[in-house]
Amino acid sequence: MTELRTARLLLRSWRGSDLAPWHALNTDPEVRRYLPGMPGRERTDAGAARFQADLDARGWSFWAVEVRGTGEFIGMAGLDPVEEGQPFTGVEAGWRLARAAWGHGYATEAARAVVEFGFAELDLPEILAVTVPANERSRAVMRRLGMTYDPADDFDDPTVPAGPLRRSVLYRLARP
Repeated sequence: MTELRTARLLLRSWRGSDLAPWHALNTDPEVRRYLPGMPGRERTDAGAARFQADLDARGWSFWAVEVRGTGEFIGMAGLDPVEEGQPFTGVEAGWRLARAAWGHGYATEAARAVVEFGFAELDLPEILAVTVPANERSRAVMRRLGMTYDPADDFDDPTVPAGPLRRSVLYRLARP
């Protein structure tokens, strides 16, 4: 099982003890601000199980993120193949942290480790990231990673119901 370590974080396998805080962060209205719907416990548990199954099967996916100094679970970060039906293909980086973990640089630190893994271990030619135009916090992480944005790549996400969260922006980072 691949684990990623940074100065302050451990990206690791999912544990049963992660499920309650994972559900709590996924039902926080501020965390969900740019995500459609409000998941129930069954859906958040299934998501964590799917992430772990992917980690077991291929050695990479969305890892659970914990603070090394305390062992506190703070969210997830990782890589996943772009879903079918999107107007582009490739591998997407993603992250989602509990609100208490915001503002400490954890998202950038975790995302940087994920991107380095994707290029060094998976030999990816490019890594993508997607969000809605208004999600300035995630867009700032993408810029800090060196990702580039072209408005010509903006798209309507077919997996999101019609409404303000359907329009999406795509960031790209080519392999160095």
